[in-house]
Amino acid sequence: MEAKPQKVLILCSGNSARSQMAEGFLRQMAGEQFEVMSAGMTPAPEINPLAVQVMQEAGIDLSGQKPKDLSLYLGKTFLHYLIIVCSKANDTCPRIWPGLIIQENRLYWPVDDPAEASGTEEEQLDAFRKARDEIREKLETWLASLG
Repeated sequence: MEAKPQKVLILCSGNSARSQMAEGFLRQMAGEQFEVMSAGMTPAPEINPLAVQVMQEAGIDLSGQKPKDLSLYLGKTFLHYLIIVCSKANDTCPRIWPGLIIQENRLYWPVDDPAEASGTEEEQLDAFRKARDEIREKLETWLASLG
């Protein structure tokens, strides 16, 4: 009998950049191993176009994704892993997650918010690329540690 994919929720404040990038990467890297979801504490109206652009550079299409509210999952979905990629979400997310299989599987990987970058469009894109690459590296390291 084939094992069901483990459920992973990736959380940030607006679900418009970092968590969406992480969701896209994890689906690409280990989509059969995990059922991947993402959400925001206070979701933005849309995914940041610069996040879509830098993920397209990495071969991942986020254009069909939409920001989702944490309330879709909190207390309704059993999770194997909760990955928090922003300090604002870490500060406001419940410490005890109803339905998290093992509390040690609440992972905190703070990544600077690229949407807060200022400057030229190229400087802003550089901030998004830096966040994208940091997220990819954290996911690769995590997946390798799982065996």
